[in-house]
Amino acid sequence: MKNGMAARQLLQLPKPTALPPMPTIPSTLPQPTLPPLPSAAGAIPTIPSLPTLQPLPSAIPTMPTIPSMPKVSLPPLPSGFPTMPSIPGLTPAGPGN
Repeated sequence: MKNGMAARQLLQLPKPTALPPMPTIPSTLPQPTLPPLPSAAGAIPTIPSLPTLQPLPSAIPTMPTIPSMPKVSLPPLPSGFPTMPSIPGLTPAGPGN
């Protein structure tokens, strides 16, 4: 709210002096800025090179293999070997079978 009121006050004070000089500046700026725009548009076609990222998603499907890990933590193992639970990563591989 304060900012809005302050802005109005600022606009009202310089109104008489700021208006006359402003219109002259924009009349010259638009001309030089127009030509450079079209030249940049030609560079856009290079974006199609991004499709190369598609191979990445193919690697994601391999992730589902992680769910199989929970099977390694078979409940019968810890119940049979109370001391083994300290190394679940090594024991389930052999005794698990």
